[in-house]
Amino acid sequence: MKFEAVTIKDIAKALGLSTSTISRALRDSHEISAETKQLVLECAEKLNYKPNPIALSLKEKRSRSIGVVVCEIANSFFSQVINGIESIAYDRGYNVIVSQSHESYDREVVDLQFLSSRSVDGLIISLATETTDLSHIKALHDRGMPIVLFDRITEEINTHKVIVDNYRGAYDATEHLIKNGYKRIAALAGSEFLSITSERLAGYNDALKAHGLEYSKEYVQHCYYGGMIFSEVEEAVNKLLTLKQKPDAILTTSDKLTTNCLRTVKRRGISIPDELGMIGFSNYDIAELVDPPLTVIRQPAEEMGKAATDLLLQLVESKRPVKEFEKRVLTPELQVRESAIKR
Repeated sequence: MKFEAVTIKDIAKALGLSTSTISRALRDSHEISAETKQLVLECAEKLNYKPNPIALSLKEKRSRSIGVVVCEIANSFFSQVINGIESIAYDRGYNVIVSQSHESYDREVVDLQFLSSRSVDGLIISLATETTDLSHIKALHDRGMPIVLFDRITEEINTHKVIVDNYRGAYDATEHLIKNGYKRIAALAGSEFLSITSERLAGYNDALKAHGLEYSKEYVQHCYYGGMIFSEVEEAVNKLLTLKQKPDAILTTSDKLTTNCLRTVKRRGISIPDELGMIGFSNYDIAELVDPPLTVIRQPAEEMGKAATDLLLQLVESKRPVKEFEKRVLTPELQVRESAIKR
């Protein structure tokens, strides 16, 4: 049997009133008495009546929905960002539609085509690893679609952006390793095209220089898909651990790189932190439960989602064209545990 939603006709039939009376009562019109309004509202609740969102969107010229595109929901950082997005959106009367690019440019294009065809009021986007051509986003932006970029951003599009201080997070982590006696510190990074990769490696590099340690290109391994493919991470870690002068510590620059690096190291039977120190960008709560507990750079992911949504709704609800844009830079936290302290 086909599902049919309750309409104002059903309420009118149940109460023996006209549909126009029901409509005005639901709109809290002054033309309808308080008694009748109360009667209509009670009947609407009993019948589980919900306003038709399509009809409302046509009337208001707004869908009351926003689209979100991330690389992967099964990533603690992005799932926490989405929690932040939803907490603000739902409080403001907006629904959230989430799509995953899985680091694919083609999927990102399809995701954005789908969301824009559903007339979302705005978009919150974190770029995919494969995205170097931004024409699909620029086209939407040029047509007036409100867009906020977060985490993986580009300076080619003039709009609001929300990031963490990636440079500071990596600098502090590298410096912590150095102060705890590690001298040959490697870095496991994502795609060179991503903004977060260049910013985090810059912090890593500058921390080495500040403490008189030489940057070595062979100590930096890039995983194009950022840890989504375990074999790619395993191969990169094995390259580092089979160098003639192998590293005594590794900095990993994203959630999936951190967990898959740890998995590879454990499989090889390497002792952390004595044989190999380790610090990773990670929002996984399990970091403090592994043995030994993992030192991490934790990003304020939920706060990032809230900030991105707040900025997007400013664009959506503005009565005038917005010409000045903001880049919000949030502060990550170095959570020190045993994985980066020699015993």
